[in-house]
Amino acid sequence: MEDLPSPSNQDFISLYLQYTSQTECPTFFHRWVGLTCLSAWIGRDIYFPFGHIKIHSNMYVMLVGLAGTKKSTAIKIGTKLLSTAGYTKFAADKTRQEKFLVDLVEDMQVGSLGDSILEQNLFGGTDMSTPAEAFVASDEINNFIGVGNMDFMSILGELWDIDKPYKYKLKNSASVLIPFPTITLLAGNTFVGLNKLFPPEAIEQGFFSRIVFVYGEPTDVKYTIPPNPDIGLRDTLIELLKEIKQKVYGEIMITPGAYSILDKIYKSDRKLDDPRFDAYENRRQQHLLKVCMLVAASRVSKIIDEGCIIEANTLLTFTEQLMPKALGEFGRARNSGVTHKVMSAVDSTLLPISFQTIWKLVHTDLETRIQLADILSNLIAAEKIQVVETGEGYLPIKKVMNSAIDGTVNWNLLTNAERKLA
Repeated sequence: MEDLPSPSNQDFISLYLQYTSQTECPTFFHRWVGLTCLSAWIGRDIYFPFGHIKIHSNMYVMLVGLAGTKKSTAIKIGTKLLSTAGYTKFAADKTRQEKFLVDLVEDMQVGSLGDSILEQNLFGGTDMSTPAEAFVASDEINNFIGVGNMDFMSILGELWDIDKPYKYKLKNSASVLIPFPTITLLAGNTFVGLNKLFPPEAIEQGFFSRIVFVYGEPTDVKYTIPPNPDIGLRDTLIELLKEIKQKVYGEIMITPGAYSILDKIYKSDRKLDDPRFDAYENRRQQHLLKVCMLVAASRVSKIIDEGCIIEANTLLTFTEQLMPKALGEFGRARNSGVTHKVMSAVDSTLLPISFQTIWKLVHTDLETRIQLADILSNLIAAEKIQVVETGEGYLPIKKVMNSAIDGTVNWNLLTNAERKLA
């Protein structure tokens, strides 16, 4: 069993990790699934005042790893728990953008079918004070959005932080008005699937910068027959979710000590050394506050204290430093696919990997060994890999655990298995 921190009496995330500990899924995936499911459960119940806007706790999270990394299993465990707890606002597994928007309003109207929703919008039948919520939980996100569907991505990008009703003109029809749409997204993808989903220009698009990409690797845990879940712990989690729903609503406050840490983080010169995340960096403060709100809610609290801010920043900082791995070589130059394959080979070994071994993996993708030598040389120059002094081969350069501001993280909040991702 995974070495998990002892759960506190009122901590949904710690209890959820305990509940999911006897599976083959990476703990890091379970942690983000638990957090995102909590986000969907809360919906628009809480907010943090942020100048002229309010930040809500909904999140867009994409689990990324090789096929067989148990992304789907992790997502299904979380959504099954929510469903058992009585949550019903799941989006369809596959849809079109217009149908998705219409469904957001129809789900609020008992008995409304077909075009009747348009009439209700036009003649005031929709309650504009009740938020329209949806949880997109898709282990095959390419099927939900559609490969390269930039229009749908653009709409989802707008809905991430919208703080007003959303009006959309349907094709050859009337407009649909959606009251305060609140979307939570939990998706799974492989490196190949991610490259198919996003065209290269998506890097500059709003939807891309609103996603937290969570990298994971297959575990060594094997269960011939997976153990049954702990029903008692499941019921405790459900009762805790209900308690959160009853007690955690309205404005989320921040203590002076927590504000001081938040200020230190925001005004630092920390930055991901990957230009693909430049747009994400501009929204980093909002991402962090969303996670802070969820950490507080997990403890059945409406107050972000110093512990909340450190836990949230630890998780987000660690995740961000692994995000370049999640994207692989998406959006990079020629031979990016081969470069990703080389990086994956170097990353996946504890011992130095030789030039000849790498060549065997990529010889069908390149014309000459000189091309491979150029790729390896570029990765060394980019400080992604290193040559072992004895000349035995190549190893990755690990930088995750050192790239944080003093006093703003506590790596001990992560398990040993999670820290090994670094």
